[in-house]
Amino acid sequence: MPTPSPVLIAVESPFSDDARAISARYVDDLITRYHGRPATAAEIADVDASYPGERLQEPHGLLLLARRGRSVLGCAGMRFVAEDAVPGAEGEEVAPQRVGEVTRVFVDAAARGLGLGRLLMGELEVQARAQGLSALRLDTRSDLVEARRLYAAVGYAEVAPHNDDPYADHWFRKKLGR
Repeated sequence: MPTPSPVLIAVESPFSDDARAISARYVDDLITRYHGRPATAAEIADVDASYPGERLQEPHGLLLLARRGRSVLGCAGMRFVAEDAVPGAEGEEVAPQRVGEVTRVFVDAAARGLGLGRLLMGELEVQARAQGLSALRLDTRSDLVEARRLYAAVGYAEVAPHNDDPYADHWFRKKLGR
């Protein structure tokens, strides 16, 4: 029996055909879970239009695709954002920090259970450190149980909300060490 080819994870354009296809599968999975039915083509297009790909390419962010051979098995994105300045220990204001906001973490159903979510999250950390980011943050929904389990397993702590996304129920953060 031949050995399966390795999984390769790389930064790719969010506008490539492969990126658009895996993003559509991601959106379909989210809508299916939320509404209990498959997403329509119009719903997928609406979500895609409301989330411009420019946010997932330099200088605003990046998109990772996980591939085995020619097959795209998953994706993970990160937007580079500045958090508001906060008071420091002595009352002085600490300058805003640049952090990575994790988004579109998805592993295709046929590839789940292979550890690809961990690989994608690990590569996001590598990329975030290379960008000089101080932390990663994300939000997710209660029905995405596997995602919440993954984030806790790779060191994210549940924190207070950092946005007012109506679909988010849980917010996570991970400080990045050097």
